[in-house]
Amino acid sequence: PDWASYKLGVFVCLTCSGIHRSLSSRVKSIKLDFWEDELVEFMKSNGNASARALYEKAVPVYYYQPQENDCVVLRDQWIRAKYERMEFTGETKYPPLSYTTGFYEGMLWKKGKENSQFLKRKFVLSEREFTLTYYNKENESKGPKAVIAIKDLNVTFQPEKIGHPHGMQITYQDNDHTRNLYVYHESPEEIVTWYNAIRAARYAYLKTAYPTGSNEELIPKITRNYLKEGYMEKTGPLQREPFKKRWFILDSQNRKLFYFKGPLDAEELGVIFIGTESNGYSVRECVPKHARGNKWKCGVSVDTPDRHFVFMCEQEREQREWLDALRKVLYRPMAPQDYTS
Repeated sequence: PDWASYKLGVFVCLTCSGIHRSLSSRVKSIKLDFWEDELVEFMKSNGNASARALYEKAVPVYYYQPQENDCVVLRDQWIRAKYERMEFTGETKYPPLSYTTGFYEGMLWKKGKENSQFLKRKFVLSEREFTLTYYNKENESKGPKAVIAIKDLNVTFQPEKIGHPHGMQITYQDNDHTRNLYVYHESPEEIVTWYNAIRAARYAYLKTAYPTGSNEELIPKITRNYLKEGYMEKTGPLQREPFKKRWFILDSQNRKLFYFKGPLDAEELGVIFIGTESNGYSVRECVPKHARGNKWKCGVSVDTPDRHFVFMCEQEREQREWLDALRKVLYRPMAPQDYTS
């Protein structure tokens, strides 16, 4: 880190320094600013380890601790939860923190399934029932629009794709399809509370489903970001059909490559399982021979036991990123549950 908060005695990165400054936490550059002797001594006597011992004493195991590449709202709320709201010091909170109660309800702006309009919808999360329910109309007597099992649910922040700094994608299994919901809330604290409340319910479900599983095994399964997303052109099974631009999502944990007509589609057009080389799967660079209509020239070939797929990327950098991401899945051994996919 090249910056430091000399109010808290912690060293921070450039991005987080801006968030600390917005908290009225006095911030200096380690290299560019002048440091008085007493401030140097203060930093020496404090530091990140002692700050963690105080401000991160009781972080729930399911609470998401953001990494360097995570979106701004996650990092902002993590810093505010620690230093402004003092949520993790271990003291009893009254009223209890919303994400710790096992039940949460409120309004979220949700994108329509067939259109791009966002409308306010009521969501109810129940850890006891292991469900996330949402209602389409103000009148709840007509019953919920969907009751989503926590078992198959994933949630991830997607600010760029959704076009809102607090945009979140909720994905779940709906019969034979994967269903995507795109939501946001105007309040950064509220959307991150929803995120961690869902993570709490997911963790409780995993502890029930895998009672002997360690936290080390279960925590990565609570929620996940997708390994790679973006546009590629796709042709049909004969490689003679015209290429069409499709939005792809690679879900590493489930070993699935989904493709959609557009990035905010509710349901996928198709899905490709990515197994291992020993099971007849391969990924390589390619140049298509007979295809028509492709504007992009950087090819990716995916072979499964049933079919040969050809995708085209616009740039070599995108091609390399897709090849690297697909090979990460390909080279990872399959787990027992993967054989039922």
